[in-house]
Parts: sequence; C-alpha cells; structure tokens
Amino acid sequence: MTDQGVVPSGLTDAQAAEALLASGPNSVPAPKPPTVWHRVGVQLRDPMILLLIGAALLTVALRDFTDLTVILVVIVLNTTVGVVQEVRAEHALAALGRLAAPRACVLRSGRRLIVPAEDLVRQDVTLLAAGDIVPADIKLFEAVRLQVDEAALTGESVPVEKEVDGEVLAGTVITRGRGSGTVLRVGHESALGRIAELISTQRPRPTPLQIRLAALSRILSVVALSLSVVVAVVALLNGLSLSRVTVTAVSLTVAAVPESLPAVVTLALAIGAHRMAHRAAVVRRLPAVETLGSVTVVATDKTGTLTEGIMEAERVWTATGQVLATGHGYNPEGRLLPVADPEARRMPDDDRDPPNGLGTSTELHRLLRDVVLCNDAGLRPPEPGRTGWQPLGDPTEAALLALAHRGHLDPDMITSAYPRTFEIPFDSSRKRMATFHRQPGRSGELVVVKGAPEVLLAPGVTTSGEVEPARVAAGKLARAGYRVLAVADRELEPAAARTEDGLRLAGLVAITDPIRANAATVTSALATAGVQMLLITGDAAGTATTVARQIGLPAGEVLTSADLDAGADPAAARVFARIRPEHKLDIIRAWQDRGEVVAMTGDGVNDAPALRRADIGVAMGRDGTEVARQAADLILTDDDLGTVVSAIEEGRRIYSNIRTFLRYALSGGLAEVLVMLAGPAAGLTVPLLPAQILWINMLTHGLPGVAIGAEPADPKAMRRPPRPPAEQVLGAGLWQRVAWTGALIAVITLAVAVGARAIGSPWQTMTYLVLGLAQLGVALALRRPRPRGSRQPRFLDYAVAGALVAQVAPVYVPALRDLLGLTLLSPGELAVAVLAASVPGLAVAVRRLLRGTGRHVPKESPAAGERS
Repeated sequence: MTDQGVVPSGLTDAQAAEALLASGPNSVPAPKPPTVWHRVGVQLRDPMILLLIGAALLTVALRDFTDLTVILVVIVLNTTVGVVQEVRAEHALAALGRLAAPRACVLRSGRRLIVPAEDLVRQDVTLLAAGDIVPADIKLFEAVRLQVDEAALTGESVPVEKEVDGEVLAGTVITRGRGSGTVLRVGHESALGRIAELISTQRPRPTPLQIRLAALSRILSVVALSLSVVVAVVALLNGLSLSRVTVTAVSLTVAAVPESLPAVVTLALAIGAHRMAHRAAVVRRLPAVETLGSVTVVATDKTGTLTEGIMEAERVWTATGQVLATGHGYNPEGRLLPVADPEARRMPDDDRDPPNGLGTSTELHRLLRDVVLCNDAGLRPPEPGRTGWQPLGDPTEAALLALAHRGHLDPDMITSAYPRTFEIPFDSSRKRMATFHRQPGRSGELVVVKGAPEVLLAPGVTTSGEVEPARVAAGKLARAGYRVLAVADRELEPAAARTEDGLRLAGLVAITDPIRANAATVTSALATAGVQMLLITGDAAGTATTVARQIGLPAGEVLTSADLDAGADPAAARVFARIRPEHKLDIIRAWQDRGEVVAMTGDGVNDAPALRRADIGVAMGRDGTEVARQAADLILTDDDLGTVVSAIEEGRRIYSNIRTFLRYALSGGLAEVLVMLAGPAAGLTVPLLPAQILWINMLTHGLPGVAIGAEPADPKAMRRPPRPPAEQVLGAGLWQRVAWTGALIAVITLAVAVGARAIGSPWQTMTYLVLGLAQLGVALALRRPRPRGSRQPRFLDYAVAGALVAQVAPVYVPALRDLLGLTLLSPGELAVAVLAASVPGLAVAVRRLLRGTGRHVPKESPAAGERS
C-alpha cells in the first residue's frame, strides 16, 4: 500500500506505433503449422486407412488392378477430405482465438485507452486493477494494496504483495488493489513468453466427445472385422479364392466403419464454434460446444446479464430530503428533482425536466462531493463508432460521477480541491471503500467511505442520528429494486490514525440497472427448453426478489450467504441474494451433486473459481475482467444472457447432427455387412465386389456425411428437455434405429437381388445400385424440417444429388462400368432399382412424420433436438 503518486502521461500514439513497428507485437510467435506431408502422414496412420493400404498392396501382388484403382481413389479422397477438414478446423479456432484475445488498459498522450494486449510496447504506461491478467512484464511506479497471484509462473499458491519499484510479470493475475507501471519486456522476452515458447509445440488434446467416438470406432472396427471374417469364411466355403476373399473382407471392414467420424466431428465442432461467434458467443474450449447441448441449469448474475449493465444513480436520500436524478446512463446531462415516495420508480418518459428544479442543499452538496472523492472512475464522451457516454472504470462509480454533474458539481474541481492521500480499495469481504484527502484551508484529513448500508449503518461505524431513518429508507429503496449505497465521512485531526469508524452519515444513493428488454423472454425460453435458471446476486434480497418477479422467475425462498453459512441447502432455492464469491462455488457444487449440468455466468475476478467449477463457465466479454474471460469456456461479446440460449441451441444442434450422422453411416455399414453375410445363403455367391463396396462407401460417407453435420437446428430442439449427461452416444434408442434402418436396407437390397437373379437380370449391378441409393435416400429422410415457405436447397441436398449421380454414372459410363465390374441396366431395371431404393428413406420419413404429429409409435426417448 502506498500513498498516491504522480502518474505519467504515457507514450504518444506516434511513439507507440513506432515502437510496435520496431519491436513487433506483444505475443509469442505461433508455432509453424504442420507441413502438408505431415498432415497426410497423420491421415495415413488411421487404422482404417492402414487396412486399405494393406488391401492395395495385396491387390498389387495379385495384379488385381481394377480393385487397386478403386482402393487408391478411396485412399486419396479420404486423405484429402481429412487434411482439408483439419486445416479448416485450425483456421476456425485461430479466428476464435483472435476474438478472445486479452486486452490492456494504457495511458497514451494522457488518455486512458483499452488496446489489444499484443499492441503493448516497451515504456507503455499500463494501468492494472483487480481481475486483470498482467499483459507484459511491468515495473511499478504506483501500487495501492496491490496483490498478485503468481501461481501461473511460480506455482506459489499464496498471492504476493507488490510495492513501488517492484515488478509484475506477464501472465500473473491481479487479485486485489490496483497499480500502474511501465512495460519492461514484451512478447517472447517476457516471463510468460519464455515459458510459452517451451510449450508452443504441444498439440491440443482430443475433446471428450472425440475420445468417446474414437472408442466407439474401435468397438465398431472389432465388430466389423469379426463379421468380415465370417463373410470371408462363408465365401471360402462357396469356392472363392483366398485372394478375392481377403480383399473383399478388408473392403467390407472399411465400408462398415465410418472411419471419417473423428474428422467430421472436429469439423462440426469448429464450425459450430464459428456459428456461435457470429451470434456473439466466443468458444474458448472446443468441448464446450458439445457440452452446451446438455446444460440443465443456468446460474446467472443480475448486473449486466439480466440487466442492461448501464448503472443509473437515480435516487438520493439525505437527512434533509430525497431527490430524483433525471437523465440516462452515464450522460452528465440531467437535473436533480424533489420526490416524495421513496418506493416509486421513475418511468422512461419521466426524463423530461419539470419546470422547477431543486437547488443543491448543503447536505446534498456534501453527499455529491463524497461520491466524487471516493471514486476511481471516469466518464468518456461519445466517440466515432461509439454511441453515448461510456464509463472508464467501475460502472457504479461512473454513475456517481454522472449524478454529481446533474447536481451541478464539477468532479475535476472537487478532486483538485481535495487531493487524495491514501486509499483502501473496495473489497468484497469488507463491502466498502475508503479514501483519505487533504482539505482546502484546513489541517487534518477527510476520510470518505462508501459501501453496503448494512456495513456502514452498523453500530459504531456511523454515529449520526440519522442512522435509523436511513435504515428504513434503505429498506424501502431495496424493496423497490434499487441497489443502495451508503456514504459517510469524517474529518480527522492532524496526525490522527487513519480509521474508518466514528463516521457521520452523508446519505444514501439508490442505483438501478434497467432490466433488459429480452430478460423475461430468455427466462421463458430456458424454461421451455427444460433448463432451470438460478439468479445469484450480491444485491439485497429485496432487489433480487424484485428482479426475479420482473423476469418471470419463480422466486420462492431467497437464500443469502448468512443462510448458507447456517447450513441451508443451496439446491433448495433458485434466487440467491447478498452472496459472497466463495458461496458461488457451494451453489454450483450443490446443483452438480444432484446430477445437473451447470452453466454459470460471471464477470469478476472472484467469479473465476466458480466459472472453472461449472460445467460451462460463461464470461462477460464487454465488461468482464480478463481473469473471468480466461477462466471461462464461453465469452459473451454482448453480455446478453439471450446469447446463452442461442449457444445451448447450437450445442443441441451439433450433438443431434453427430447422432444423425452416426445413424446414417452405421445403418449403411450394417446393411452392407448383412448383405454380404446373408447373400450367399440366398444364393448370391458374391453379392458385391470389393471395388463396388468401396465405391459405395466413398460416396455415402463423403460429402453427404459432412453435410449432415452442417444441418440446421430442429425447430423443436428448444422445446425438449436436455439429454441426460450420462447418456451414451448411441443411447436414447439410437442403436435400435440404426438396427432397423440397416436391416430394412439389407432386406430390400437382398429382395431385389434375389428377384433379379430369378428372372435373369444383372442382379449384382442392381444390388450395388439399390444398396447405395437406399443409403442416400435415408440421408434425405433425415434432413431437418425445412422452414415454412422456404424452398432454398441446402448443402445436404446438393451433396446427395452429387453422390446420386456418381452412384448411377458407373452403370452407364463404360470406363467406370468396366472398373467396377458392373453391367448396363435397361430403363425398366433402373426404375425397379430406384423405386426399391426409395423404400427405406420413405419408411424413415413416415416414421418421423408420425412422431411429429403425435401418432403412437414405440417411444425411444430421442435426445434433445433429435427426431426419429
């Protein structure tokens, strides 16, 4: 803790630009991306691709150049798609990283600016406050109760006190107080940069969903390989050569398993994260995209989330009367007018000034002086690209400055007349802030304290006779939904100890944060989606109850920190008031212990532990601290809870599309295995050649599979409850749907093949055609419902159309027909194949239609956002 020092004006804009050009950005150079050959090598190490390579080598040994050509085409296509998907996912994540980049507060040409941390240069004057992540190595010339958490660099768990001339290092966290300093080292020369260079080559770990799907792929591979062995044995018993049987078995194994699934999932998550970014939600960790779909509880702060985040000092109470401040937000324009009813709320059209204003009384002048002195904020006038006045620093303190302006006080003149000599910053445990000042024309200091009424109006703190009336007035204002601050002061004798007791009450200030216009809609949308909402605020219980009532949240019992200290169950309430930061962890933990998946919003440094503890931490990107943003999984760039609803919908869309892709790919693979397994029993010695199997697999698992992952959300996704957290990827009846869809495709295919064989038609070609087209028909049947009145084709429509042409073309293009071993079909035979192939898709579509209209079908409990 130090006395107030003189803060330099900082570099000029020109000096900063020149230094940035000379030294480069304050960032660690990104690791070089893998080369194309490295990416190709990674793709070729996939177990399924290795099987294909083995099959290719086998066909070379057997001089089976037809199958070799098809296998090589499949290898090249799969590898190309995998590399392209990997690059696109990395580009998407890099763009999100730029959106979530940290910022720094600097002084340049005497102006306080917020700049990207990478624009810092040496000798920049940087301002630090609680909640900031230190953006570079900085030497301090000012430190006010400054405390830094250096665990990120040193592993030391206890925060460290910092003094003037000390250093704070990049990557550490300001946990208390404030400070200023000049930048010493930036980029790779900083302490964090040196460590970052050591870890820059580390690759990201797979997401939990990818791990689960990889495990599923391994299980499917074992199953498919086992079934392929059975097919091979049956084929050998039917007199086929060992070489032909081996190639067929390997081809069937590859076809039965969606080997592109991990790449498709990664791309779907990255695209989903990009879509969220366009909807003002920046995803910092890719797994959050999928987890959002299973959120069952959203714990939200009040200020800036359910409210506009524009603090307005609207009412003032003093011993001599009450006044109402006109004006809006942080605009200094307005007046102070007399009021009679402390519980009445100013309506929006009350901003006009009545003819008679209120002269500033002595008590009111004293109160306004105090709120200016006990204040670290500033006001920024409108600038190009910004509408309205903006707060510099704490919004509540900025609102107090606007209040002083409306009372005809000039804050600059006040602070000049009463220079600050000492301060004790606001602390959440103390719930107050104190500043000490020299007085014009007097000896001794003036101490000014502002804080929660229950703290300042406690016995022994404030001794004036207006304490009891002030308690009554504070209660009425809190019940009206205001946040109430008490302000008190005291003149200290020369050389007296700096204390915060024996104060004289100056008055109360009632501050409001208008409810967002969409807050009630958000509450209703979450309830409809089966997501419970918790309101957690540090404001009084009356304020919390009022806000809950205004947004349509059933308040019920309201718990406070005192109740939780007394052993109250945090899971027994949905509204929490006067909550200390450490209790947010208890609330999150209690709901998680009930099996809930909890998303929590926060903006302060004290919210960081709870944001980490929550299944999804949601930070405010506009007004939140850097610590909160770095601790969160999701950053709301508009600080609007409605964006969380959109993000939950996006999470449900992605997870539902992944399950839809699994149904489509696995049912097709199952059908191919069943056809090859049951065909010989039906008299079809070799239902499909290896090249034909691989061609079908290439077309069905290619663009149509990727396109399913890009399908829009089901309109009913947010009208269903979230999926259970413990639900497996193939749970909620999905494996049953895979089974009957695959079995239906196989039965139809075998029926056509047996019938064609009986009448002498080219049955193997018809088997190939029906099996491939039936899978594409299922893909079309699994499309999301088209918006009413919309006829615009989607990516899936184009993908299926292209695959359909590529499926039919080999029958009529001589070179491809010879390559795949097909036979030319007559128009009648083609019509029979197409009609038969449409049956599975029609069956899926009819079943979905019956479920959508409420007709009785066996219940399979589809996941949120998914239809049968």
